[in-house]
Amino acid sequence: MKRKAIEELYKWKDNANRKPLIVQGARQVGKTWLMKEFAKEAYKKCAYINFEDNDMLRHLFEHDFDIQRIISSIQWTTGVTIDTDTLIILDEIQEAPRGITALKYFQEKAPEMN
Repeated sequence: MKRKAIEELYKWKDNANRKPLIVQGARQVGKTWLMKEFAKEAYKKCAYINFEDNDMLRHLFEHDFDIQRIISSIQWTTGVTIDTDTLIILDEIQEAPRGITALKYFQEKAPEMN
């Protein structure tokens, strides 16, 4: 089951027109583990943010959707330099006001980051 899920993530990664991915499911079923495991396999780097336990970044999207500012903030917080071979995991993004809305701006203004 886990391998099949990772194979589906590879299909997403290989899609030239991919959009930000939202992984949904019940609590405590392994969504975060799956994404981190996929990052280890498929990317050189992973920038992981959990909005549930990071009060400062919880407000990341309230002012604007400036993708460069958002990426810079994620880099500063995680210590990971983000490039096209970095998986950005925004865990518990529903805890960040306007977080889900911000994802469309990644698609529009920085599709190489999807």
